[in-house]
Amino acid sequence: MSFVRILVGNVKTFANPKFIAVRQFASASSSYEFIKTAVVGEKNNVALVTLNRPKALNALCNGLMTELNQALQTFDKDDNIAAIVLTGSEKAFAAGADIKEMQNNTYSNSIRTNFLADWTNVTRIQKPIIAAVNGYALGGGCELAMMCDIIYAGDKAKFGQPEIAIGTIPGAGGTQRLTRVVGKSKAMEICLTGNMIDATEAEKSGLVSKVFPADQLVDNAVKLGEKIGTHSPLIVQLCKESVNTAYETTLQEGLKFEKRTFHATFSTKDRLEGMTAFVEKRAPNFKSE
Repeated sequence: MSFVRILVGNVKTFANPKFIAVRQFASASSSYEFIKTAVVGEKNNVALVTLNRPKALNALCNGLMTELNQALQTFDKDDNIAAIVLTGSEKAFAAGADIKEMQNNTYSNSIRTNFLADWTNVTRIQKPIIAAVNGYALGGGCELAMMCDIIYAGDKAKFGQPEIAIGTIPGAGGTQRLTRVVGKSKAMEICLTGNMIDATEAEKSGLVSKVFPADQLVDNAVKLGEKIGTHSPLIVQLCKESVNTAYETTLQEGLKFEKRTFHATFSTKDRLEGMTAFVEKRAPNFKSE
């Protein structure tokens, strides 16, 4: 059972997603049990991964997370992919972890198996991941969104960490990433009450970058991926690493890392090409070198 069923009872049904542009540019898909994948965009350089457990409101079971990690790693190794968009349905991005799988777990088993440790493999993907969140992103769903690099939200999105209501705490970064993003007071309120916040409040708090009408969300996330794809893949990777360093270290350590990474770009052909193209007033031709 998912968190949303525990907390809100009968869930209002939203309209089915209408990803017109995504369908128009889709060029590839793979067969998984719990997710769907496609390569989308005008240049076929954005990977779209859709969580697909509709009856469970995309609750994050072990099988889903295994498939998600496999898909992300495959796209990460694909030189034709510039960015990855991760989404669910208009009803739910992911309404939580799969409680049935956890119900009879024990402390000793959690220690032996390092329970949930593999969930953070999402953060090890080198290419930018954009979470396109419609509907409920609760518990593990909210944590999964925060593992991504950028979060776009639909106007009906709901975020929350309701683990407190079922006798536990967030276990995949909810108390840590949320605090770094929205601050101690707001994170405490969300985690200690289990209350949800809507997309407007999530944007105001800095949890999400932008809010769009639900049926336009994925298209805009894909456009963002395409924009990122106009830059050097090598430099994008370095820039992502530098921002993540700021997120995880002190200011002085981060500044030092940034400076050295900035210096390192001067050893790349793409840095020379980018500056040369600017001086010559033409579009750069990046080769990730």
